[in-house]
Amino acid sequence: MKKLLFLLLAILAFVNGNSQIKKPVKWTSKTEKISDTEFNLVMNATIEQGWHMYSQFTPEDGPLPLVVTVKDQKGNFELVGKTKESPYKKEFNKDFGVEEFYFEGKATLTQRVKITNPKTSKIVINLDFQACQNQCVNDNVDLTFFIPAVSETEVPVATVDTIKTDTSAVVQPELKQAEVSSTNKQPKEEEKKGLWSIFFLAFIGGFAALLTPCVFPMIPMTVSFFTKQSKTPAQGKRNAIIYGIAIIAIYVVLGLAVTAIFGADALNALSTNVWFNVIFFVLLVFFATSFLGAFEIMLPNSWANKVDRQADRGGIIGILFMALALAIVSFSCTGPIVGTLLVQAASSGGIAPIIGMLGFSSALALPFMLFAMFPGWMNTLPKSGGWLNTVKVSLGFLELALAFKFLSNADLVLQLHWFERETFLAIWIAIFGTWGIYLLGKITLPHDSPLTHISVGRLMLALLVLSFTFYMIPGLFGAPLKLISAFPPPEEYSESPNGVGGSAAVLTSEKLPEGAELNKHGILIFTDYEKGLAYAKTVNKPVLLDFTGHACVNCRKMENNVWTDEQVSQILKNEVVLISLFADDKRELPKSEQHVSPSTGAEIVTIGDKWTDFMITKYKTNTQPLYVLVDVEGNNLNSITPTTSYDPDAKLYENWLKQGIANFKK
Repeated sequence: MKKLLFLLLAILAFVNGNSQIKKPVKWTSKTEKISDTEFNLVMNATIEQGWHMYSQFTPEDGPLPLVVTVKDQKGNFELVGKTKESPYKKEFNKDFGVEEFYFEGKATLTQRVKITNPKTSKIVINLDFQACQNQCVNDNVDLTFFIPAVSETEVPVATVDTIKTDTSAVVQPELKQAEVSSTNKQPKEEEKKGLWSIFFLAFIGGFAALLTPCVFPMIPMTVSFFTKQSKTPAQGKRNAIIYGIAIIAIYVVLGLAVTAIFGADALNALSTNVWFNVIFFVLLVFFATSFLGAFEIMLPNSWANKVDRQADRGGIIGILFMALALAIVSFSCTGPIVGTLLVQAASSGGIAPIIGMLGFSSALALPFMLFAMFPGWMNTLPKSGGWLNTVKVSLGFLELALAFKFLSNADLVLQLHWFERETFLAIWIAIFGTWGIYLLGKITLPHDSPLTHISVGRLMLALLVLSFTFYMIPGLFGAPLKLISAFPPPEEYSESPNGVGGSAAVLTSEKLPEGAELNKHGILIFTDYEKGLAYAKTVNKPVLLDFTGHACVNCRKMENNVWTDEQVSQILKNEVVLISLFADDKRELPKSEQHVSPSTGAEIVTIGDKWTDFMITKYKTNTQPLYVLVDVEGNNLNSITPTTSYDPDAKLYENWLKQGIANFKK
């Protein structure tokens, strides 16, 4: 009796913990009055702890981005700009090979509208989004914003309409009447980790700029000016500090200008725009060609002459113009580095360009201040020479390699397959290999000094670059190259997704059953439920239903880490028929198959809707990944644990599969 009771409790615990409808994101909406005809429609999301929701700016080929659809716009109102978002986090996802943009805890979306039809009393916005933890949930909600009728002579500026919509239920409850309340400003959290990374990388870029022929020789000249021309040593140190602060101010103003011109929110969108990625590619190739010695990027000489005359005025104004003169005169070396940093910062959006310029200018200004304060340190500086041009050329090779990352992004978005993984790696191998040969002195470029020998430092750098080149070569044949996983296209975006001679090369499409295909791990899968079930009947094998998603992160982790386990892989290839059903498939069903779900009341319009409704109706859950072992009639084979979800333990997954298969054979 006790054993039976324990068994019942275990079943109930499992059902309660795993078979439930997940609604990790709850929304509230608020209407803010701006003027007689303009309103802000504010959407606040509260995200359960441990979950994250993806931004509308999430790059292609990654998790599903949030989609904002404003209904019944024509003839009633106009959108003023795009939907703005509160700050989100960025993290590289090695399973998709792209950065993912996501919110944790809270998120705020704001859409401004201008009313053109005075009879407009409400506006409905649909939000289609994905949230993930160990599983992923695709959700969809309509938010209603009530537009108050306001007389032309009386405008209650502080009045806003607030409605709250709880999406925790499967069927959305009826919206409550609008309430009047004062506007609450939601504090914005900065992406501290990402901004610190930008600052650090820009700081390194500033030090790289110091070691170029345009800047390095100016350090002793400038420091000597402050120490010899100042009346007292204290005055010389003070002037040098002002000079350094002026350098920082000049570049920070440049970062401010970029942010102001493009807009913080617009910069986020640029990072995933095809044409801007192509423009960035061309721009970086232009910078790299300059560094390699083909030409010099020069600002007009008249600018430098005018600024130089102002620098002779003396005092703080003169020092400020001296700093500006440094920026102009050294532009041929610093310009490409500054341009590259701004391009990278633009990809991050927000105040990243300002932070990037702060980091770059701090590194650039620091030596001028330190050597002025401690003139004795000047004796430790190496003498100017040909090594400065070597640094400049090396930066050119790095910029050229980075440029192809942007071209790769554009190709990935368009899915042209012109620039697949092997092509990208071949170009990088050529660039870094040529750089290594250059460092060994076997190639000379314009502006290089005659070389009778190479220094130990240059030799060590050459060995490092050539070692990295050889490291990349196996990537042409399918090696994962984890050290640079953030740069080349993902492994599946290649001529040989399974590697040269991989398992996918064994079977051809002519030998596959109707409706079947091979995934990148060489496992036969069906994406059509009926065809997969029919095939299972002919071969008399159990069916593994794989409820997944094209943009499901943890689905990819299971496939890459658990399905590749030797024992699990053999079971999937030989003992079951795998049917993968994509819950985020946005392709529309034929009109004859579109309907309203009798169990959830949701509209079933797309293929993804169909499989999501199937999950909810039969298995009482809406999360992916979800795995179910059934017989050829669709009956569950695992009685105690009928379904399983994300679990990186391959042995547990193997045992679960074996239990179901054993029940099938009884």
